[in-house]
Amino acid sequence: QVQLVESGGGLVQAGGSLRLSCALSGRTFNYYAMAWFRQAPGKEREFVAAISRTGGNTYYADAVKGRFTISRDNAKNSVYLQMNSLKPEDTAVYYCAATVRSSDYYYRRTYDYWGQGTQVTVSS
Repeated sequence: QVQLVESGGGLVQAGGSLRLSCALSGRTFNYYAMAWFRQAPGKEREFVAAISRTGGNTYYADAVKGRFTISRDNAKNSVYLQMNSLKPEDTAVYYCAATVRSSDYYYRRTYDYWGQGTQVTVSS
């Protein structure tokens, strides 16, 4: 049984930074490509970033490109999202997700496992 646990959310002023972490347990971490999605109030859950099993390939939504960086540490069974230059529109619950697939990373349906989410609030 795969479990994903996110941490690192919080309240930050616009222009600030946060680093989210997600730990995977229950299976071998490097079997999975990993991603971050987010969901703002009243909106659908949307893709933020993804990283391949080895970390050699990363993918970003246009809205966060150049500000956010996804990374992983296979020795620590963890994936990270470094968020810089935060904007009020980045306010959302951020979810970690895992998939055994090697394509279609932008789509929610690709992912087999989800974390419970962590709240990020950016004040103006």
